[in-house]
Amino acid sequence: MPEPPGATASTATLIGSVQRAMRLLESVAAHAYGAPAKQLARETGLALPTTYHLLRTLVHEGYLHREKGLFFLGEAAERLGRSGAQQKRRSMVADTLAHWRDSIGVPVYYAMYRDGEIEVMCVSDSRDAPAVEEWADFRETGHAHAIGQCLLSQLDEDARRDHLARYPAQPLTPYTVRDNDALLRRLARMRRMEPVVERQEYAVGTVCAAVPITVGTTAATMAISLPAHQADRLLPAAHRLQAEIGRHLGSLTLSISI
Repeated sequence: MPEPPGATASTATLIGSVQRAMRLLESVAAHAYGAPAKQLARETGLALPTTYHLLRTLVHEGYLHREKGLFFLGEAAERLGRSGAQQKRRSMVADTLAHWRDSIGVPVYYAMYRDGEIEVMCVSDSRDAPAVEEWADFRETGHAHAIGQCLLSQLDEDARRDHLARYPAQPLTPYTVRDNDALLRRLARMRRMEPVVERQEYAVGTVCAAVPITVGTTAATMAISLPAHQADRLLPAAHRLQAEIGRHLGSLTLSISI
């Protein structure tokens, strides 16, 4: 189907406008204390009328704000920056988990306890190292899997009881802890910074181990899983993961708050 007359020229004009607007944003970002329109026009090589038009549009959309004749980055641009930084952190965590998955030969999970909920933030698995199927919501079954038990073990008594009041322990398999009191006794016996091991409590045929990570007041964990017939690999793999975490925790500290 032929393009309507003028389509190419219109497209070029639109792209050119975006390019000019981006140059202005970059120029404003380089001035922590703001810059006037005339200076921005000089730096970007844009005609002053064009500069004023684009600045007004960017202010209207929230990407810039104007104060006493100076232009600064606006909230919309700052949100983009935060989103970009967050994506970079997520990518770093995903790449690290993929490396450990391949070097240790197990699926690797990263989870946090945030706002009263268990959140699995990232899972790295492969055809040769498949992750556990989430057949029952991980958030509601923290009593049964190593991830949840590890996170709950890092909380204080009141926070544990609050969680279990909302998500009480109940049998998922013949091996699951039977009730809240039994789970609380188990959590109280767990040694700080030791891997938490769960054998077929969440899913028959699967064993899991989780390594606690505490950054400030944030409870987090990295975990692995294996088929039950490979249970003899579980603890050696968990200790290897823990050693890897220890070596890389400094670089991961900012990233694991994704």
